[in-house]
Amino acid sequence: MRPWGADRERWRPRAALRGLAGVLILLLGWEVAVRAGAVPADYLPPPSVVFPQLVDMLVDPAFLLAVVATVLSWAIALALAIGIAVPAGLALASVHWLRVASGTVVEFLRPIPAVALVPLLVVSIGGGPTTKIALAVFAGLWPILFNTIYAFAEIEPLQVDTAKVFGAGRLRVLTRVALPSVAPFVLTGVRLSAAIGLAVVISAEMLTGAGGGIGQFILAAASGATRMDRVLAGVVVAGVLGYVINAVLERVHRRYFGWQS
Repeated sequence: MRPWGADRERWRPRAALRGLAGVLILLLGWEVAVRAGAVPADYLPPPSVVFPQLVDMLVDPAFLLAVVATVLSWAIALALAIGIAVPAGLALASVHWLRVASGTVVEFLRPIPAVALVPLLVVSIGGGPTTKIALAVFAGLWPILFNTIYAFAEIEPLQVDTAKVFGAGRLRVLTRVALPSVAPFVLTGVRLSAAIGLAVVISAEMLTGAGGGIGQFILAAASGATRMDRVLAGVVVAGVLGYVINAVLERVHRRYFGWQS
């Protein structure tokens, strides 16, 4: 009898090929629609125009620096969101009065769209990299925070009681029992926050027009003599970045927490 994990490994290449086939079909449909006149080429250039432009951009040092600026801002924001949300989530989940006292504030702040804070941050701290990092941190906090809180509630009480019997204090219970138990759920929140954070960083770059990055590149290409081929090429790069980030985090999840799947 073949192990279940081996069957999963066997099906992954097939799933990848099907995904690639879907991308090729989408590109072919896009090309045909534009060439047939169903969509104006000025507004939506075909892939045969966009991808050669994309190749040119990938050897342009200015564009590569823009990509690095976006990725670096995203990475800093995600690290800060994890560093804030995980301890806060453990504290809120384990201290009842703290959870009750902060509940109204958390529920008030959570629905606020991060981009709605752009004017406030631009006025208070300017439109540089700090603004887009702060917005991405704010947007990325919530999935990690709530996944941590909900995961803590699912911990088997017997594990906590056993640790306390052996003399573990509150801090040791949190670090030695709670944190390993909630780690798979935290990583799921990190995956969500990673996608949200990347979108917010690029949006902030477009809205503020400062701080460099892919968003500023797209904004410049869409202004003045509009270059839709460059705009769409920038969008493709952003999409590929998001796909790669999610694929890496998913692989980490399978590698270390495959037993949970």
